[in-house]
Amino acid sequence: MKWFNRSVFLLKKLYPKRVWSIKTSSKVIYLTFDDGPIPEVTPWVLKMLTKYNAKATFFCIGENVEKNRGIFNQVKANGHSIGNHTYNHLNSKKNNTKNYLNNIKLFEDLKLKTNLFRPPYGNCKTSEARQLLNRGYKIIMWSVISEDYDKDVNPQQCLQTVTSLSKAGSIIVFHDSLKAEKNLRYTLPKVLEYYSKKGFTFKALPVNAAALKR
Repeated sequence: MKWFNRSVFLLKKLYPKRVWSIKTSSKVIYLTFDDGPIPEVTPWVLKMLTKYNAKATFFCIGENVEKNRGIFNQVKANGHSIGNHTYNHLNSKKNNTKNYLNNIKLFEDLKLKTNLFRPPYGNCKTSEARQLLNRGYKIIMWSVISEDYDKDVNPQQCLQTVTSLSKAGSIIVFHDSLKAEKNLRYTLPKVLEYYSKKGFTFKALPVNAAALKR
């Protein structure tokens, strides 16, 4: 299990203004999908979610939205939430603050209304986070990252990571990307089935809602 799953408790203490989970007394899990939409994976994800009457949140790359508007429109039509994942999947550690915030603005210029933001690679400088919070964004992190994108993680390990760590209020990260496709196609249906049988429902993160708590 990678350090970012082991270190969530510490990271929550370091960055308390970022959203790591949702406080709830109900059996609800929040699935999130990063890096899409793409034609090879996202439509399949939508079918799986529909099968289990599940809603999710898609943190989209602006460039992919422009290339695949029809798929993006289907994500919205199916009642899922949308989040900003920058226009080009920029890594804060490898870019200065001006370029990073400008890339987020490029996503906004597509008129995709959302106040949810997830930093690519989980990297966001404190100065950048402060500006985003002042602009009304909720910075959404995670309780569990599935590691579906990791070539050194096999499908069974991916499933084990998710089912061993997830609980009510968890925010789980998957990726609707080519890199993650193999692990995702194995893990997602089993996660949906496993938690559905335990009486859980899957909801999208609320957009522009004061009820979104850390």
